[in-house]
Amino acid sequence: MRNVTFAATQFAVTDSFDENIALGEQMVESAAEQGAQAILLQELFADFYWCKDQDPKYYDWAEPYSTSRVLQHFSTIAKRLGVVLPVSYFEKDGNAHFNSLAMIDADGTIMDNYRKTHIPDGPGYQEKFYFSPGDTGFKVWDTKFGRLGAAICWDQWFPETARCLALNGAEVIFYPTAIGSEPQDPTWDSRDHWQRVMQGHSGANMLPVIASNRIGHEQGETCGITFYGSSFITNSFGAKVQEMDKTSQGVICQEFDLDELAKLRASWGLFRDRRPELYQRISKL
Repeated sequence: MRNVTFAATQFAVTDSFDENIALGEQMVESAAEQGAQAILLQELFADFYWCKDQDPKYYDWAEPYSTSRVLQHFSTIAKRLGVVLPVSYFEKDGNAHFNSLAMIDADGTIMDNYRKTHIPDGPGYQEKFYFSPGDTGFKVWDTKFGRLGAAICWDQWFPETARCLALNGAEVIFYPTAIGSEPQDPTWDSRDHWQRVMQGHSGANMLPVIASNRIGHEQGETCGITFYGSSFITNSFGAKVQEMDKTSQGVICQEFDLDELAKLRASWGLFRDRRPELYQRISKL
């Protein structure tokens, strides 16, 4: 048996970096108090979601991987609590900027860096103005509490992301997210679609998925977005076993026996029966 308790957090952010960092810390502490050993915070939680607008002033918010205040702060928290933290942050590397995530192990070690692969561009989600496409490839990390995979928001819509993480040995997949209303059509609610896509990745790869989203309304210069929360955790069959509503701040936790899930995955034959030699079409636009 190798039982691990995973958690997702959900909260609204303010326009204060320090307040958001403190609130993220409180959420991690709350999850740890409930027994969580690997805890997911939402995408770019240190600031409001600035990608609603195109304004170069926000480039000043980016920090290098080696000196990121977000990573340094949560490295200390991970070590103090003995928990694993996948942490999303705005990265600067030379003249390039990335939407990135670093895995922090339970001893506070800041592990390898992942850069978001798929960058969206649409009303309210104008990320191509700020972020270069990631150049790291898909990452999994060997942590104290398992071999964990992670991708970021728009990545979660692509089955190739989840499959690559699974083929790289991920036992669980984390998806930090910032998603809500669509400014071009306020009647369009993508929440159920958003969840079902990730449930499909979970079931197709027989891995639990942990998804964390923000809540609250954030008004930009050109539009506003109401983030719909609904953070959730699936089991390895893709069924939701924990879920939050659209407006509440809080934490959800779920325990899994990773050894038992590995046996189940092997017995089902999904990876045994793959035919990679027939999949060439998927590697071409």
